[in-house]
Amino acid sequence: MIRPEMRAFLSRWSEVLTGLGIAAFGLFSLQARGVFFQGLAVLVVLAGLGLALIGWRRLRFHREGAAPGVVQVVEGQISYYGPDTGGFIGIGDIVELHLIRSGTCWLLVGDDRTALEIPVSAAGADALFDAFATLPGLSTQTLLAALDATDPRRVLWRDPERATELKITGHRAW
Repeated sequence: MIRPEMRAFLSRWSEVLTGLGIAAFGLFSLQARGVFFQGLAVLVVLAGLGLALIGWRRLRFHREGAAPGVVQVVEGQISYYGPDTGGFIGIGDIVELHLIRSGTCWLLVGDDRTALEIPVSAAGADALFDAFATLPGLSTQTLLAALDATDPRRVLWRDPERATELKITGHRAW
């Protein structure tokens, strides 16, 4: 029987531990004879380290807390179901990404001037990491640095082709 605290720890760190385990297997496999198998072992080590790095970044993206609402990312659409507000926006329709309210909410602005505000610690908000990674020119390091910063409001990404000076009226964050 695994204690609940240990189960939560292993669940949270599972991607990092899996990547490190694959890399360790690759290091063990370097003992094999033959250049082909050693080359294959090096590829396994690199793949494991890559998976561990991605897991580490996702771990840093996760925010503890219990903000209201649920986030879903399904087939290129981000949906937020909150107690008072909510909505959806297609990933391809996003022209601006902001981090507002001292880093507690994402603000996604669509090309039709719709705005979707999502708390960073809402249930399912971890799925936004992969969604934001598909935005052209936005690095995951920028996202992680913004989450760790103390700036009250930051524009993290703006689509250079479609973004014009958008003014969102009637939105309480502006």
